[in-house]
Amino acid sequence: MTTSTASPQQETVRAILDHHERLGRTMADHVLTIARAADQLAAPHERRDRLVAFCAEEVVPHAEAEEKTLYRAAEDLPDARLLLRAMLREHTVLKERLAELEAARTPGETIAAASALSALFASHLHKENELLLPALVDAGVDLGALLAGMHEILGADAESPRDGADGHHCTCGGHDDPGTPGAKAELDDGELDVRVLAPAQRHEQIFAAYRALDHGGAFILVNDHDPKPLYYQFAAEHPGDFTWDYLETGPEVWRVRIGRPWA
Repeated sequence: MTTSTASPQQETVRAILDHHERLGRTMADHVLTIARAADQLAAPHERRDRLVAFCAEEVVPHAEAEEKTLYRAAEDLPDARLLLRAMLREHTVLKERLAELEAARTPGETIAAASALSALFASHLHKENELLLPALVDAGVDLGALLAGMHEILGADAESPRDGADGHHCTCGGHDDPGTPGAKAELDDGELDVRVLAPAQRHEQIFAAYRALDHGGAFILVNDHDPKPLYYQFAAEHPGDFTWDYLETGPEVWRVRIGRPWA
């Protein structure tokens, strides 16, 4: 059981900030892997396509959801109007930079477009964190009510503060699964099957397997749900120092090849 003394407003702000950090770190990790691929004289197109897909699936829906909620609420704040106008323009420019990245053909064009996109996004998130959110909070906007169910802004695993203070905060999913009592997950022929473990034990085993890898090594994670939140954790803790390739994507079994690239 988790006990929190934070107010619902503070919990909502924390969820937004956490999701912003995840988005920013993930984009930065993609850019780093693109640059490293080019440094190793490998075509960075596959990495570029992953960044484009991430932006199309995560960043653009996030921006569009903000325009319908946070930005619309800020329209009523006289002191935030110029900021709001600038941030709306940045959403347009973000989509333009994304189109340039998708159209990039040479390694140099790809690195330049990806770096420009990431720098703009980082600056944009900083404005939202340090200027827009405080303005909305100071104006008394109820962010929890405004963003109820908005996973594009709060993150796919964030809970509404109205669900109570004893909710789970793990990002694994499957919190009610007790696992198999006494079970252990060990590498078997290059596979790490964590389905027998309780969710709280899974990340510990997965990161232990990763830390045991030599550079150039890999293992296959076998899970009972999409481990995308785990990808975000890898991106935050090991930026540019891991590979992540889906081999099977459900509906009952997910297999992901997790590797440690050559230094």
